[in-house]
Amino acid sequence: MSDFRIDKITNRDGSAGTQIAGITTFSGTSGMQLPSGPTEYRGGRGRGVFSGGTSPDTLQGVNSMSYIEIATTGNATDFGDISSLRSQTANGGSSTRGVIAGGYGPAAPSPGTGLTQIDYMTFSSQGGASTFGDLSLRRHAAVPLNDSTRMLNVAGNTSPVTSAGDFTNQIDYITMASTGDSSDFGDLPVFTAGFVGSANSPTRGVTLGGQQAPGAINTCYYVTIQTKGNGEDFGDLTVPRRIGGSGVVCSTTRGIAGGAYDSPTNLNTIDYITIATFGNATDFGDMTNMARAYGNCSSTTRGVFCHGHTQSSPSVTNVMEYLTISSTGNTTDFGDNSWIGTRASGCSDCHGGLG
Repeated sequence: MSDFRIDKITNRDGSAGTQIAGITTFSGTSGMQLPSGPTEYRGGRGRGVFSGGTSPDTLQGVNSMSYIEIATTGNATDFGDISSLRSQTANGGSSTRGVIAGGYGPAAPSPGTGLTQIDYMTFSSQGGASTFGDLSLRRHAAVPLNDSTRMLNVAGNTSPVTSAGDFTNQIDYITMASTGDSSDFGDLPVFTAGFVGSANSPTRGVTLGGQQAPGAINTCYYVTIQTKGNGEDFGDLTVPRRIGGSGVVCSTTRGIAGGAYDSPTNLNTIDYITIATFGNATDFGDMTNMARAYGNCSSTTRGVFCHGHTQSSPSVTNVMEYLTISSTGNTTDFGDNSWIGTRASGCSDCHGGLG
């Protein structure tokens, strides 16, 4: 049986084609599929990008970038490069653009220093990153908070050390759709770095755990992202932890804190918070690898943790794990990153802060 090709039907002079009216059905081996879901997702959202880090486990830094499709499993693919060798950046993302802020690397003024540079990239491309602007303070091991338009770079380590020591409580912000330098947002109540991670709803950002002199904390702080001001106490994680991942793992309602470190050992504990309320975290499950200094990213349904520093052999890996945010339970193998390392950072175009 031959196909009946309606695209070949015209009027007598060929000036007009077929018009279809009324209730019409199609059948066959191919056809038309109407788009579904939110408009902003029809262009292929759902991508996570990891950047920077150290490989092998030194503070020299790398400029590699890789990406994954969060809804699938499998190995990461090369994305391009960031503008310099660095690790421990704070990475955030809108529905179209990822931002990579600060970090630690060998760039001027001397080897082993905090950086001010901010890069950006377009999630749908694979072309690496471009220059965005500068932070107001050299820093690394900060944490990102962001909604659909604004990204905050929260606290972190300063190097060279300032008069206040090697920690800061300063919060900067940028508007992700533009380029330029960061502006002052406010302060955390305490000087903090080395966070376990962060979580966003479309209105609120929450920092999870971290490090204050002399060690790990379990405190979480929150801000309203579109209102400048200081961070306030949110509640506590189930155990003190630091040196986790720089990146967001959250739905619009729930934030996840996975793994990290409390001297003298790595932890595999996973907690979750409900972002709209205040209070302490609840046990979620365990990570497969007891790791610290990993990168992380998420969609509103799935969180991914990307390699890190373990206390087994090999001590630095390229393993990725994932979990389903709305449930509880342990992580599952996702695949491998394109390089072996630690202190990478992640972001995505579909996390909970974007709605």
